[in-house]
Amino acid sequence: MTLTIEITSDFICPWCLVVDARLNRAIEQLKTSVEIKRVWYPFELNPTMPEAGMERKTYRSNKFGSWEYSQSLDAKTVQATKSDGIEFRYDLMQVTPNTLKAHRLTWLADQEGKATEMVERIMNAYFTEGQDITEVETLTKLAAEVGLNPNSVKAFLSSTQGIQEVKALEQQAASRNIRSVPTIKIGKETIVGAQSTEVFLTALQTAVNELEMA
Repeated sequence: MTLTIEITSDFICPWCLVVDARLNRAIEQLKTSVEIKRVWYPFELNPTMPEAGMERKTYRSNKFGSWEYSQSLDAKTVQATKSDGIEFRYDLMQVTPNTLKAHRLTWLADQEGKATEMVERIMNAYFTEGQDITEVETLTKLAAEVGLNPNSVKAFLSSTQGIQEVKALEQQAASRNIRSVPTIKIGKETIVGAQSTEVFLTALQTAVNELEMA
């Protein structure tokens, strides 16, 4: 038996990385023989972002009114997630990226059953290493690290392949009234935002029980 978790996320959302960490912990604590499968759906928080992204200080200052206020928001994220084992390195982040290429790479990785590994590697590269995930070279290197063929990935990302498929998946999210990320569907329950590990564990256990009783 397999329980499928549907996760709608974007790579510039810090709470998506936090949710992944908490979901991983909940899955580790889950007492079941049911196989857990994660399906990732794309969502672009900044669909009009230039393809090369924008200098982060400029973008965030414009969005939030000042760089100081933007930094205070970053600090709150760090404070709220101290127990999650994530070392956010906002000081290393130079670019707010366009995430379409990263979503296309996730779609490609999914063809080889490596979507979760790919998502986690890209999010950590951005938030904990300050890497520029708009760059084809960066994404190709990250893909190689999770076992994808770098030559194939580079050719794919340098083309227009996967764009239509990703956009179609984004439309599906819109049709399901998903307006924010992270949004996680576990069994019959939809969880929005960075809830606690306990919330995810309860939802997982409920879904597994329903699956086993069916």
